[in-house]
Amino acid sequence: MGKVQNLLLDFSHTYPEGIEKQEKDLKRIDLSDIPGTDMYCSAEAEQEIRKRLSAYGPHGIHFLDNGNYHYMTKLFTEKIQEPFSLVLFDHHSDMQQPLIHELTSCGSWAGEMLRENPYLGQLILIDPDQKAIREISPELKKKSVCISINEIEEKSAGEEMKKIDLSLPVYISIDKDVLDRYNARTNWDQGNMSVSTLEKLLSEVFARQTVIGVDICGECSLREPLQELLEDTKINRVTNQILYHFLSLYL
Repeated sequence: MGKVQNLLLDFSHTYPEGIEKQEKDLKRIDLSDIPGTDMYCSAEAEQEIRKRLSAYGPHGIHFLDNGNYHYMTKLFTEKIQEPFSLVLFDHHSDMQQPLIHELTSCGSWAGEMLRENPYLGQLILIDPDQKAIREISPELKKKSVCISINEIEEKSAGEEMKKIDLSLPVYISIDKDVLDRYNARTNWDQGNMSVSTLEKLLSEVFARQTVIGVDICGECSLREPLQELLEDTKINRVTNQILYHFLSLYL
């Protein structure tokens, strides 16, 4: 495995100031001055982001800001030069057709990865809502495994679980929108998972496969009313700390 580097990507200044100094081995990279990054990422922005992250590999824990920047998973996994699987915890599929076709978007990046990344062997999507599953195109479903939290809780995901290729190393991407509002406050609609359930599922992935790296997105929007923003930021900060410390035990 390459050098593990834990990064906090600062696109919107949503992370508390100085948090990287309070957490061990966490480096903040300010990307907030790059235009054309919010929800859609322009070709020029992609080029500049790649340039600034050229010294960093896919190994480690990466905080990506809010869900509008989830396409950063695509840029981190471009650095993987061997066959791998993506384990994606997300309440949405992120495999939609972008409204602006020449731009990578927070809702289309996973589909683009499946079409374009020659090393991506399989995408395992955990906790999408049923509508998101229905909207995945047949072409993309061939390389995808979709498992809902209900199937996990009811232990009825056996057939889908059998499709997972355990021989491949994995990159894990966590959108906190899979969590309930007690554990996370995001800028998208959310699922009903608890942090303890997420930790249990993550530990099963680590036990079964080699993990290359992990990223986490799903912060709240800074455009919220102040009182709401203070509450939401506090909840997210606690969950981010829990996940960072938990994942640091494995990576």
